Amino acid sequence: MSKTQDIDAGPKVMGDDGEFHATDEAVDLSGTPVEAWVALLLFWALGLTVFYQFFTRYVLNDSAAWTEEIARYLLIGTVFVGASIGVARNNHIQVDLLYRYLPAGLSRWMSRGVDLLRLAFFGSMSVFTWQMMGKMGNYQMTIVDLPMNIVYGVCLFGFVAMTLRSAWVARVHWRRGYSVLERPESTMDDR
Repeated sequence: MSKTQDIDAGPKVMGDDGEFHATDEAVDLSGTPVEAWVALLLFWALGLTVFYQFFTRYVLNDSAAWTEEIARYLLIGTVFVGASIGVARNNHIQVDLLYRYLPAGLSRWMSRGVDLLRLAFFGSMSVFTWQMMGKMGNYQMTIVDLPMNIVYGVCLFGFVAMTLRSAWVARVHWRRGYSVLERPESTMDDR
C-alpha cells in the first residue's frame, strides 16, 4: 500500500476546488457550572493584573506595588474555585491499580469509602475555613487596605462547592453502581 492510498483513505476535508471544507461543532455552554464562571472571572482578573504589573514595571518604569499581592490572592482564588470543577468531573489524581486486582465487592466498598472520605474532607475544610474567618476578624491585607477575609471567603466558596460536588459525585457513583476507580475508562457523563 502506498502513502497516497493511506492519505486518501481518511475523511475528505479538502474539496476539489483546493479549499478546506471543515465545520466546527456548535459550542454549548449551557451546562457550565457557576463555579466554572467564577474561576474564569478570577483567572481573567489575574491575567489583567499581571499585565498591568508588566506594563507599569517595564513600560512606565514605575511598578505598581499592589499588583503582586492582588495577583497572589487571585491565583489562590482561581485554584480553590477551579478545583471544584475537577471534583465535579471526578478527575483529580487517583490510584486505580489496586482496584484491578481486588474482588469486585471489596473494590466497590473501597470506592464508596473514598467518596465518603472526600466528602468528609471537603466538608471539614469548609468548616475550618469558616472558623478561621471568624478568628481573623479585621485583619487587613499587607499593601492593599482590604480585609483578608475576602481571600478566605473565596476559599470558603471553593470548599463549599467542592463539598457539594463531592456529594453529587458520590450520588452518581451510588446510583450507577460503580465509580471511576473501579472502571477507569468511565467518566461522569456515563450515567
